Amino acid sequence: MSVHEHERSARRERGESSIRAAIVTMSDTRTIDEDTSGDTIERLLAEADHQVVRRTLVPDEPVRIRAAIEEAIADPEVEVILTTGGTGLARRDGTVDVLRSLATIEIEGFGELFRSVSFQEIGAAAMLSRACRVIIEAPGERRVPAFAMPGSVNAVHTAMSRLIIPVLTHVQWEASR
Repeated sequence: MSVHEHERSARRERGESSIRAAIVTMSDTRTIDEDTSGDTIERLLAEADHQVVRRTLVPDEPVRIRAAIEEAIADPEVEVILTTGGTGLARRDGTVDVLRSLATIEIEGFGELFRSVSFQEIGAAAMLSRACRVIIEAPGERRVPAFAMPGSVNAVHTAMSRLIIPVLTHVQWEASR
């Protein structure tokens, strides 16, 4: 089956229902009221007729990140987790490590494509990002895709508009099969 046939199958089986997402922001410096990257994710999801069912902000601390991700996974409403922040090389950037520790599958293509697209926009600094996508097993035999994006608004906009939104229904459908 071609990728286009898969996309049509995903849309046919899901109908017009929107994807229900959790947004988790990792930041030591922002509050939820100052979370412009989380706001960007929420706005772009709404523009694509998807919905946010959970949103939280936690400090860049592995225990707190893990708890936030596990809470999102435990919520039967959540079909995808979108994270922002904590994907760099700083000592406190722990998002990717936590997601990988919870994952059963890592889908390398998202990180590779994100860095490639980012290279076109910001040059060699794109290699500093550890953006990734994983699949996490959830209660009730659900499988939840999780995307880790950098914390900058520009990076989030690039990831969401160019990579995630165009395939979000297909990604969730594939993970749930």
